[in-house]
Amino acid sequence: MSESTSKAPRQDHDLGFLLRYENIAWFEKGLVRILDRRVYPTEIVFLECRTVDQVADAITGMVTQSAGPYTAAGMGMALAASQVKGQGKEKQLQALRQAAERLSTARPTTVSRMRRVTSGALIAAEKALAQGESDVTQILFDLAYDSLERRYERMSRVGSNLISLLPDRAIVMTNCFGETIIGTMIRAAQDRGLELKLFTPETRPYFQGARLTASVAAEMGADVTVITDNMPAEVFSRHPVDLYTTAADAITRDGYVVNKTGTLQIAIVAKYYGVPYFVTGIPDRVILSEVTIEQRDPQFVLEARGVRNTRPEVKGYYPSFDITPPHLVSGVVTDTGILTPYNLDHYQPPGGQADDYYGGFVV
Repeated sequence: MSESTSKAPRQDHDLGFLLRYENIAWFEKGLVRILDRRVYPTEIVFLECRTVDQVADAITGMVTQSAGPYTAAGMGMALAASQVKGQGKEKQLQALRQAAERLSTARPTTVSRMRRVTSGALIAAEKALAQGESDVTQILFDLAYDSLERRYERMSRVGSNLISLLPDRAIVMTNCFGETIIGTMIRAAQDRGLELKLFTPETRPYFQGARLTASVAAEMGADVTVITDNMPAEVFSRHPVDLYTTAADAITRDGYVVNKTGTLQIAIVAKYYGVPYFVTGIPDRVILSEVTIEQRDPQFVLEARGVRNTRPEVKGYYPSFDITPPHLVSGVVTDTGILTPYNLDHYQPPGGQADDYYGGFVV
């Protein structure tokens, strides 16, 4: 589809390859193209999804990760609309509702935030169809595109607020792939002339830190060093790390951070060594008891990029996320300022955008 036109530069300007809109998920010519993050940067492969089921399967299968599934869901709704255009209002709405349910439930931990994406598309479609539109494909594509622009703009403010915590020469540790915030943090540091060095744990079993975070940092000219997942304590003990930071799959109202497994143990070690942990994103509306921790196929922890490392009788355990309690969180860096995990109810979104976010990632 053709993107919204504007004389202003897109919000993904100067960011790494992974963060360019077309390289996340993009609807065009009757299909959704999704970059396969499971093999990047070894290979640059785009999965071509011609059905909503294929988009949902790509989300379930970790073809796209971090905030990528939310963009894929929005583009998937445009795909669904294109396949029933002109077939009558009720038939189109029925198909879109089915698509929304399929996409929203592709991964259990993110259902509530996925529903924000798909319900927004449903509302826009219902309004347009009620006004006599026979094809809402472009409308839903524009909605997904505009959501990217808004999210990146707000995450740029988060990146600037995070950089405000750093000295002119800073060492930062990350975990997993913080998506947009990684790029906007680096861009903000470069704009302000800060010298930024990153230590990035590899993040098994999908190696998002090594393959995704490190790739974005390297593409943008940042100093980045990959470490194995059992090295953070050693790094904290011998290097003057200024700050540990992650994004989050959920920042609950009661102050807990739900994020890629490994976040908790690094937060514990950071606390021991006096390194502050600042999570980035927009506070969620859920409380911890409403969050489901996804259990993924344990086979993946028994191998590394497809190569089995254990005997056949060895078992694996793979919780996709862990939970960091509020007493280990120094602050929550949002687009409007920095909060503590104990006063997240004080968060006020800018410009009346109260319904315009999903967890740590903005719609």
